[in-house]
Amino acid sequence: MSWDDYEEQGELFGWPPPPIPPDGPRGGDTYDPDRDGNRLNRQARAVWGVMADGRWHTLQGIAITIGEPEASISARLRDFRKPRFGSHIVERRYLADGLWEYRLNDPKFADPEPVSEPA
Repeated sequence: MSWDDYEEQGELFGWPPPPIPPDGPRGGDTYDPDRDGNRLNRQARAVWGVMADGRWHTLQGIAITIGEPEASISARLRDFRKPRFGSHIVERRYLADGLWEYRLNDPKFADPEPVSEPA
């Protein structure tokens, strides 16, 4: 999904797209900013582009959509939770047989699927 698609998606559903987390150093013992910085920031933007719809996604589904390894996607989802990348709320729920799905559910932007209040 391109950045233009990402912005149009919010307009179509009547909610503002959440601000994309900032680029930045990822950290870790093997992290080399010259070797890894651009690639990991690009991955983060691609994962965010999928997750910004507020729907549930499996790692495999995201991997198929953006063409990145599931392990990398999982790491970017963990990054989104870190303060330096916005302290976003990434929920997870268990499906079956070791399969989890994830959803960006963040009060910093409007919920695309509001829940009706009981009458």
